[in-house]
Amino acid sequence: MQSLKACPPNDSADLEASLLSFEKLDRASPDLWPEQLPGVAEFAASFKSPITSSPPKWMAELENDDIDMLKELGSLTTANLMEKVRGLQNLAYQLGLDECHTARASLHNHFHTVKSREMTRGKFLNILEKPRK
Repeated sequence: MQSLKACPPNDSADLEASLLSFEKLDRASPDLWPEQLPGVAEFAASFKSPITSSPPKWMAELENDDIDMLKELGSLTTANLMEKVRGLQNLAYQLGLDECHTARASLHNHFHTVKSREMTRGKFLNILEKPRK
């Protein structure tokens, strides 16, 4: 293979000429320049016309409201999208707090119900009476 020769840059007018390369590439070797990689042409052909092909499997499961939401989110600016994400994070946090308070209240009510039942059983069994002297 021959060595690479380039024109030295003289001034700004010769910039394009300085980018020229006089390297000679030998295209006779099939090992260096394979005509085609196996399977590449078929893979590329499968993506040439996405409009005429059927929609992807994940998109077939979407409803019109979901598609409208995707279009809306796609039209947002970066700042608006970040604001939307912050709003969703705040909503998720608030739902978590509400769920925690609901679970705590439910547990509190359950504890008092069990305690009340135990007290009632104790009364019926005369376990809670003070011993007579």
